[in-house]
Amino acid sequence: MFYGAPENPGGTVRLLTDGPAEQTIVLDLASLPPASQKVVVAAAIDGDVTFGDVGAVQVAAAPGESAPALARTTLDAATSERALLLAEIYLRGSVWRFRAIGQGYDHGLADLARGYGVDISD
Repeated sequence: MFYGAPENPGGTVRLLTDGPAEQTIVLDLASLPPASQKVVVAAAIDGDVTFGDVGAVQVAAAPGESAPALARTTLDAATSERALLLAEIYLRGSVWRFRAIGQGYDHGLADLARGYGVDISD
């Protein structure tokens, strides 16, 4: 999902910008297509600003919009990165799991998305 299109057509993934956190991604795992094995959560910054300028990014995973977090991490080692992989939600056996990543790239969102097979036109 992108900032300009904050919800996919089926409502499986939504980007919220008006809650208690600066930005929240709501993912309905039960609504994912049956072949889904992994969801990657990434962030990107447009322009000349980098994640090093932004500072620490907090990532939390909770079983509902108002539920307390089951996992929480702070990603604070970014320098010149303009795109940052925040986390993966992946299927292991029959259980969905959460993994914090914190891997950054100097290129922007379009190149990151293309790396995951998303068709992006400039």
